[in-house]
Amino acid sequence: MVGNIGLPLGRLTRRRTSVPGAALPDFGLPRLGRRRHVVASRVVTVLAALLVLFGLLAPDDLSSFSAAALVRVPVEGLVIGAFLLVLPPRPRRVAAVLAGLGLGLLTLVKALDTGFYATLEKPFDPIYDWSFFNAGVEFLAGQIGDAATIAALIGAGLLAVAVLVLMVLAMLRLSRVAAGRRTAATRVVAVLTVVWIVSSVFGVELAPGQPVAAQSAAALAYGDLRQVGADLRDQRPFGEVAADDAFRTTPGAQLLNGLRGKNVVLTFVESYGRIALDDPVIGAKIGLTLDAGTAELRAAGIGAKSAFLSSSTFGGGSWLAHSTVQSGMWTDNQQRYNDLLASDRLTLGGAFQRAGWRTVWDVPAHTKDWPEGQKFYHPDAYYDARSIGYHGPGYAYATMPDQFSLSMLQRKELANAAKQPVMAEVDLVSSHAPWSPRPWLVDWNQVGDGSIFNPQPAAGEAPESVWKDPEKIREAYRDATDYSLKTVISFVKQYGDENTVLVFLGDHQPPVVTPQGAVHDVPITIVAKDPKVLDRIAGWGWQDGLHPGAQAPVWKMDSFRDRFLNAFAR
Repeated sequence: MVGNIGLPLGRLTRRRTSVPGAALPDFGLPRLGRRRHVVASRVVTVLAALLVLFGLLAPDDLSSFSAAALVRVPVEGLVIGAFLLVLPPRPRRVAAVLAGLGLGLLTLVKALDTGFYATLEKPFDPIYDWSFFNAGVEFLAGQIGDAATIAALIGAGLLAVAVLVLMVLAMLRLSRVAAGRRTAATRVVAVLTVVWIVSSVFGVELAPGQPVAAQSAAALAYGDLRQVGADLRDQRPFGEVAADDAFRTTPGAQLLNGLRGKNVVLTFVESYGRIALDDPVIGAKIGLTLDAGTAELRAAGIGAKSAFLSSSTFGGGSWLAHSTVQSGMWTDNQQRYNDLLASDRLTLGGAFQRAGWRTVWDVPAHTKDWPEGQKFYHPDAYYDARSIGYHGPGYAYATMPDQFSLSMLQRKELANAAKQPVMAEVDLVSSHAPWSPRPWLVDWNQVGDGSIFNPQPAAGEAPESVWKDPEKIREAYRDATDYSLKTVISFVKQYGDENTVLVFLGDHQPPVVTPQGAVHDVPITIVAKDPKVLDRIAGWGWQDGLHPGAQAPVWKMDSFRDRFLNAFAR
């Protein structure tokens, strides 16, 4: 009896504790909680899958972003999925973590590529392009201030860490779900593998350039590894080429005799690219300024010839273009630039110095010491933002207006060049992004220490306002470049004489404004009152005036040094 009675009582007790006690007092809330948990779990899994797919499929160029790009079948995902399915639990977790870290790093590289394509028309180079970050930080600080820049950098760092952490968690989540439903997961991988193979064989595309059978992540990783190898191999040959110089031992008496007694000013106009002439809206205003300037200078007996140079950089990296012109070496990345500055390559400034000129560097964008540059160029005088004597306002990125830079050069150097002619490099910065607020011309005799410019920045539009509207950005670039060119033309009219030779050119196409795929051409012009100077380059085929047309010659930027030295050698 005891045994017979005990069994039903035990069953009855279990029923009462599991059914009435769980259901009636809380009105079914545990069941609702379980349902919510299941829904939340599925949502997390879906989000993890979407994050991994985004990391695998997202292009590294904004122009390639589309819905079609994100709904393809990535072969890398199939390989990772198949690999994780055959591993035992512990190795599977390790592999998922490593795959997540790798995919997170790949996503960060894609983000860098996107930014570099948008501004510099090139992907991020993992060996050479770190120098652009310092320039970018300085640019950002000029727009939003040091405190906001620090906050932005901290935010960017936290976001990068979050991408890595979330990608690892996503891979762990998916690997755990797949292992729990191994049969279903295996079938999904098998079906998608067949879809990938068939799509690859027949070239199926969801949209032009968007094949269903995607392998972009592997291609990007492979391309970056190849680029690293090419960069490392490039270092030694570049150094050897830099040492091979036809003018390396040329005596000063055999250099630049066609310019004896002339003051030569090599002027870089920031972001003055071919887009400033070819774009219908921007070029309409810039073209009028150049044509009017040509007529005004011609009336004053001053001639000019113009063409184009294909720049070694695009959208930024002005120092690469400057060094390419100066050295006659194709300097298109930071490592080449560093190698060049460590060499004894003869520059244009060095050639003038060897031939008896006083060499001057007027670089208002420099706000810090530049010992490696001064050692390489070894100018007789060096003026940066701290030593130029400017006591006026700043203009966003630009430390001072172009008019002050040229006025200072005239007062401190060119006006006192009776005994020794001057060769100067001047880097103008008023046409540097963000292009607002910008200065306007004042009477040259009133420039003084620059305090006359104090009211100007407040009269302009703030960068953050301009950069909300793409049309305003284009207009700001147009007007800032127009100011810089008018300043150069006005300077020549005001101070140019028989012994003045001005070479002015752009350094690169402007960022943001220039469409992707555009040429790297920048205008270049030589201005002189002495007709014998321009006669020396008559064989170059350059066009008369300040405004090079569509048929003007295009030279590689690194060819200018040798052609210039040869033209004026005797």
